[in-house]
Amino acid sequence: MSSPAPRPSKPRAAAADLRAANAPSADARPRARLIDLPRLRHAEPSQKLQLITVGIFMALWFAFTVWASSFWFEALADAVGLIAAILFIGGLVLVPSAMNMLVVASLLTDRRPPRRALAKYPALSVLMYVRDHAQSIAETIESIRRQEYPGPFEVILIDDASTDRTAQIVRGLGYRWIKVLRQTKGRGKAAALNRALESAQHDLIVTLDADAILFGDALWSVVERYVAAEPNVRAIAGCVLVRNSRQNWLTRAQEWDYFHGLASMKRLQSQYQGTVVAEAAFTIYDRAVLKEVGGWRSDVAEEVLLTWDMLQRGWRVGFAEDACCFIIVPVDVKSFVRQRVRHARTTLRALRELPPELAKRTSMAFVVWHLLFPWTDLAFTLGFVPGVLLSVAYSSHLLMGPMAVTLLPAVLLLNMAIFFVMRSMFHTHGLKVRRNVGGLVVYLFGYSLLLQPARAAGYLAGLMRSRPKKT
Repeated sequence: MSSPAPRPSKPRAAAADLRAANAPSADARPRARLIDLPRLRHAEPSQKLQLITVGIFMALWFAFTVWASSFWFEALADAVGLIAAILFIGGLVLVPSAMNMLVVASLLTDRRPPRRALAKYPALSVLMYVRDHAQSIAETIESIRRQEYPGPFEVILIDDASTDRTAQIVRGLGYRWIKVLRQTKGRGKAAALNRALESAQHDLIVTLDADAILFGDALWSVVERYVAAEPNVRAIAGCVLVRNSRQNWLTRAQEWDYFHGLASMKRLQSQYQGTVVAEAAFTIYDRAVLKEVGGWRSDVAEEVLLTWDMLQRGWRVGFAEDACCFIIVPVDVKSFVRQRVRHARTTLRALRELPPELAKRTSMAFVVWHLLFPWTDLAFTLGFVPGVLLSVAYSSHLLMGPMAVTLLPAVLLLNMAIFFVMRSMFHTHGLKVRRNVGGLVVYLFGYSLLLQPARAAGYLAGLMRSRPKKT
């Protein structure tokens, strides 16, 4: 949402002063006050009060949506059958409304401790997978340099058989802290990152996309959040936002999706220690844990599976909402649809690999959350879109009853609440939400017409590919 140009530098302690002070021990470091659902009986009173408040808000809101949708449920059930009516109203109204209220209530009650400067900043190895990124790689490298990170660091760039001048551009920058590993044959992202991991010299690993721009002091922030996290947190995901948001109407809408949807969801998941995906776009990991789980699997869902491998062993993943980076998003409808179809297939592929042990952990609640997306996407695609067409063309309100319209203002209020909470976080950390009214209108009223059918198509494609071939 904010400009990817670095914000004005703020006074920082000199690296020498940081080294001179004693670093806090692992046991003495400040902890993030997060809710651990399996051990709720040992939670602090303030945490129990927060959960009770969230539960009350969700119960009241769910009761309201059930009441509002009941006015056209009977007519719909008579027309399409009881099961179809339940699937439609549940997937279009009840489940999304409950999800939205959980996000809103949790964000409104979330009180995170301020991050603190460290006495000594640990060494980092930054891994970057690159394939034909000649147009963006120099800016990404320069954004790392502008961080002025006070600890030792190295950048390992894995060029996976690029056909452009990516490697030459990086070498031409002349930075001695960059190491370029060239692969003459494309082996994929997972294999490239595993090779870079073997070459890394430091104990903390940062993955960064080749088109990402680190904003402000993002490296400082993600490291400070990692140090302040609970002892079992062994990865912290950064906040990924849109870099090319001013290019056209589609990128403007995606700006809201990343800021309003994805970032708030990551914050919600980390609040309950239930983050289920740490994207390689910008995440810090404990190298020992990466080694323990065997690194990234050579699979289309390598990021999800890596996170689940960590969760299966009892480690957790956090989120640094103020460690921001900006990436390039698709600029045309065809590329956007392909990307979201691929993401849906990846989600389905990962769900088939779900470790049974996760059912006993906090993260399982948010895995179930992901399982609900195919239902809501199909309900929107097969119910809402035809319902709007029937209402406009034939004045038939069978699928979109009049009471359904009464839910729209309430949904808008929920979205406004999410916006103000996220904007407050941005202002706290010196970020500014730019004016993007056109993108907001498209995001609220037209974005789902592209997003959810694309995801529904991805789920169906994934199911078809998973069917065994006849011999």
